[in-house]
Amino acid sequence: MALRLGDTVPNFTQKTSEGEIDFYSWAGDSWVVLFSHPADYTPVCTTELGSVAKLKPEFDKRGAKVIALSVDGVDSHGGWISDINETQSTTVNYPIIADEDKKVAELYDMIHPNSNPSVTVRTVFVIDPSKKLRLTLTYPPSTGRNFEEILRVLDSLQLTDNYSVATPVDWKDGEDCVISPAIKDPEELKQKFPKGYTQVKPYLRTTPQPNK
Repeated sequence: MALRLGDTVPNFTQKTSEGEIDFYSWAGDSWVVLFSHPADYTPVCTTELGSVAKLKPEFDKRGAKVIALSVDGVDSHGGWISDINETQSTTVNYPIIADEDKKVAELYDMIHPNSNPSVTVRTVFVIDPSKKLRLTLTYPPSTGRNFEEILRVLDSLQLTDNYSVATPVDWKDGEDCVISPAIKDPEELKQKFPKGYTQVKPYLRTTPQPNK
């Protein structure tokens, strides 16, 4: 059954490049970015894992753990990690799940028969500390993912979870936000947005980012 936004993601126990994990225990109270790959030693994925290793301090700053998945085994992962470190000039600093039995791929609906019934699709799952699914992005094999975008989404989710705002197109941390249309009372607006706001249309009001 497909996972949908707001669903509680399933737990699992599986081997990884850093030992066996119970996913819920490993995740703890953190946000999690789980991203899948069809197999080890694939060129696009090699560049992606290297990029995530370099960006890991940025994920750490946001209280987010990163974990990859491929359907090959731990020994294969070890060789691939050596290649990633060498070719991408980095050090892989997060676990890669060895999903040889495709248990996690099936749980998270990563097998798309009309694409390829034998491998996992390349999906990103953003999971919040309550183990709720907050974002999925699925890419074709030929297109490398943009992990700067995943960081931007984390910034937006963490901001909008705590304030009555949404983030407009191409928003980046520190830029103006839009106020929820549900808030109409002038006193509530003044209380929640002491920096003030600009009304473009009655339903489109912008305000400086509340936590900056």
